[in-house]
Amino acid sequence: MSDLQELSRLWLRQYHPAPDAGLTLVAFPHAGGSASYFQPLSAALAPGVEVLSLQYPGRQDRRSEPCLDSVDRLVEALSEVLGALTERPVVFFGHSMGAVLAYETARRLEKESAVRLLGLIASGRRSPTTVRHETVHLRDDAGVLAEIQRLNGTDSALLQDEDIQQMILPSLRADYTAVETYVHRAGAALRAPVTVFTGDADPQVTRAEAERWSELTDGGFRLRSFPGGHFYLASEAGAVTRALSEELAAFRAAAPSGPGTADADLG
Repeated sequence: MSDLQELSRLWLRQYHPAPDAGLTLVAFPHAGGSASYFQPLSAALAPGVEVLSLQYPGRQDRRSEPCLDSVDRLVEALSEVLGALTERPVVFFGHSMGAVLAYETARRLEKESAVRLLGLIASGRRSPTTVRHETVHLRDDAGVLAEIQRLNGTDSALLQDEDIQQMILPSLRADYTAVETYVHRAGAALRAPVTVFTGDADPQVTRAEAERWSELTDGGFRLRSFPGGHFYLASEAGAVTRALSEELAAFRAAAPSGPGTADADLG
């Protein structure tokens, strides 16, 4: 097995085979999240879309590995892995912290790789050009867990289990450190279009903050709102899946013709 194949095995999870898919959707989890969060979405979109979920180090089957606590270090690793996805057109879908990672990885791959990125879908995250002073990563353990409960990201009953707390706290703290110390650097806008998904009651994103994603692309821009808070993805799963399918179809329709762009059933 080559070094690149080994990296792909570490970072990427595919829960449902899609050998004839015309498109790859790469899913970037939220802070403290894992690849399995997107397993239901993978089932809903298969077999028309190949869904690859990212598994960051320090969680689930990568729990023995040290967490990465900076966006730059995560993007460095992600770019190496995702830069090899040249077989099919690709769309990035990132939720919360994952939206930042998807955006920064997209910026890098547009400059340095042959990946055919059709679009970016940023969910539950304000534009990287907006700034909030956030210090969750500086809190004690109880304070970090309280933030997760506030956002309804994990079952409250599970958070009462000390073993589970100790299992998830290292990745939570590392991820919050990464995203809260991230600073956007000015540069070329994305060529790929950007769509933003938000929950209409999300305390982490205002509509104005979401709309500022439009500044970061020379492609098209669309904002779609769903009922719910930061984790509207769970409560509005059906609507989100339909919207995703519509956006994937729109990205493909807008893309220049070329190899690998034949029409496909997008699930």
